[in-house]
Amino acid sequence: MPERGHDGGVESGARVPPNSVLGRTMALLTAFRPGDAELTLAELSRRTGIPKPTAHRLLAELSTWNVVERTPDGIRLGMGLFELGQLAPLQRGLHEAAAPFLADLFEATHETVHLAVPDGIDVVYVQKLPGRRGPKVNSRVGGRMPAYCTGVGKALLAFAPPERLAAVLDAGLARRTPRTVVAPGLLHRELARIRRDGVAEEHEESTVGIACVAAPVLDGSGHAVAAISITGWAHRLDTGRLAPAVRTAALGLSRVLRISSS
Repeated sequence: MPERGHDGGVESGARVPPNSVLGRTMALLTAFRPGDAELTLAELSRRTGIPKPTAHRLLAELSTWNVVERTPDGIRLGMGLFELGQLAPLQRGLHEAAAPFLADLFEATHETVHLAVPDGIDVVYVQKLPGRRGPKVNSRVGGRMPAYCTGVGKALLAFAPPERLAAVLDAGLARRTPRTVVAPGLLHRELARIRRDGVAEEHEESTVGIACVAAPVLDGSGHAVAAISITGWAHRLDTGRLAPAVRTAALGLSRVLRISSS
């Protein structure tokens, strides 16, 4: 598996290309990283390991569907891909239902507010309201982070099916900062506390200087389908004071989602 960067991108370096046409197509699309307005055919081939003639043929097909667009200098992602993403019912419904709760948290704190969902051993950010006075947080909508070292990730893991936590532990707990929890026993104890209190905290475990407090959004079976967090400077963010507000927002969103699905 390729290594992932701190904001969810895939680190540089050629990969072994997938064998299937679908796999090669997805490799080309996911080769784009945050900040990549466009890429040359040579760069796409280098990042994916797909030979240039094959990449050229696949990109030509994708362009007929408006999934990618040709530019004078290379290739960029097309509007067809954006339009397709907007049709994903879970994220769209979650985004719409969460909007007022996130807005209330943002107006009350002016700190960065996130909404994230689980995806394998990671979390994916589906909404972000950047803070006005806090640090520049490297998260982005559509970006991913490891679940074990983020507030939203730990909130999701605490209320996840056991096999998800098992997959996280099997993948290993890499140390991202001096404060990252890398001992499985310590992580188990922390998740037990989160289940008891209903909130998760992170203090410089994923990024030095940054802290956050998060709470899970639960479905009718008690599993977390999303998590809400507030993020700010570690030396200034009072996670204990903000925890009730985050918890209240997550409970409210949980109720709305359960009502809408009934």
